Amino acid sequence: MLDESLLDDPDALARADTRSFLREAAEAGARVRTAARHAAEAGVTELQPEGRPRAVLVAGPGTAAAGVADLVAALAGASAPVAHLHSTGVAPAAGALRWALPGWAGSVDLLLIVTVDGSEPGLALLAEQAYRRGATVVAVAPQSSPLSEAVGDRHGLVVPMATTPHELSQETHAASSGALWALFTPLLALLDRVGLITAPADAVQKVADRLDTTAERCGPAVATYSNPAKTLAAELADTLPLVWTEGTTAAPVGRRFAAVLSELAGRPAIAAELPEALPAHGILLEGDYAAGADLDDFFRDRVEEAQALRARVVLLRDHSVGGLTAAPAARELALSHDTAVSELQPDEGTELEALAELLAVTDFAAVYLALASGSPTP
Repeated sequence: MLDESLLDDPDALARADTRSFLREAAEAGARVRTAARHAAEAGVTELQPEGRPRAVLVAGPGTAAAGVADLVAALAGASAPVAHLHSTGVAPAAGALRWALPGWAGSVDLLLIVTVDGSEPGLALLAEQAYRRGATVVAVAPQSSPLSEAVGDRHGLVVPMATTPHELSQETHAASSGALWALFTPLLALLDRVGLITAPADAVQKVADRLDTTAERCGPAVATYSNPAKTLAAELADTLPLVWTEGTTAAPVGRRFAAVLSELAGRPAIAAELPEALPAHGILLEGDYAAGADLDDFFRDRVEEAQALRARVVLLRDHSVGGLTAAPAARELALSHDTAVSELQPDEGTELEALAELLAVTDFAAVYLALASGSPTP
C-alpha cells in the first residue's frame, strides 16, 4: 500500500531515503557539470579522431551500464551500430562477471566500458582483449579503481567517474540517477568528438540546466498536486505499469523506467514502443490485469488478501514523432478497457534536453514510489 501522506512530508521522505536516492536525483545537474569537467580534464574534448568508428560496443554491469548502452544506441544508432555486450557468469558479483568481444570487433571499432564499481576483473580482461585487437578503449570508472589503473596504463583513455561528497561513505547504486549521469555524460563529449552525435559543451550545459529545472518541479518540498513525479508515483500505486513510448529518446527512458521500478521500488513493469505496444500489451487490458477484473468476487477478503494489480498505461513521448503519432490509438485502446493513462511529455527544447527531462521525472517517480510504499532499500 502506498502511504500518500509520506509523499507530502519532506522530513519523513528524508528519513526513509537512507541511500540518498532523492538527493542524487536532485543533484543530477551538478553531476553532469562535474562529469563534463572530468571528461575535459581527461582530454576527451581535445581528441582528434581520424574518422568515425565502424561500430560502438558498450560493456559494464548493472542497470547503469544497460541504461547507458540504450541511450548511446538511441542517440548514435543512425551514425553507427551500437552493441551492448552482456555479461556472463555464475553470479552477479564483480569477481564472477565476464565479457567477450564479438568475433568481428577490431581496429576500426570503439569499446566503451562503464562501471560504478571498477573492481571487475572481467572488464580488465575485456580491455586487454580489445587492446590486442587494436580497438579503441574508453572507460568511465571510479578514480584509482583496479579497472582505471588497468585501462589507463596502456590500453586506452580513462575518465574518472563523477562523485559527490556524500557518496564517499557509501557505494553508488547502479540504478540511481547519479550513476547514470556520471557514466553517460563523458560519453556525450566523446561521441561528439568522434562525430556520432552533436553534443558540444553548451548543449551539455543545457542538459544540466534542464535537470536543475526539473528537480525544482519534482523535489520533496513540492506538493503532490503540482509535482509530476509524485503524481505519477501515486497513480502507479497497486498497478502493473505498461510503459508505452513514442519517439527516439522516449524509448530508452521507458525501458530504464521499467527497470528502475523493478530494482528500486520492487514493482513489475513492462515497456514497449508504439505502435507495436498495442498488440503486444492489448491482452493485458482484457485479462486478469484489466481494470474491471474480478469485480463479481464480492465475498473476497479485502483486508487479508493483497490487492490485485491492475494495468495502467504510462505514455512517454518526445517531440521527434511530429504529426505521425500512435498516441490517439493508444489512448483509445486503454480507455476502451477502462484503463487509466498517465502521460509525460517534455517541454520544448533540444533532443538532449527532452531526454534529460523525461529521465529526471521518471527517476524521481520511481524513488517516490519506493519510499512511499515501504519497499526495502536495495
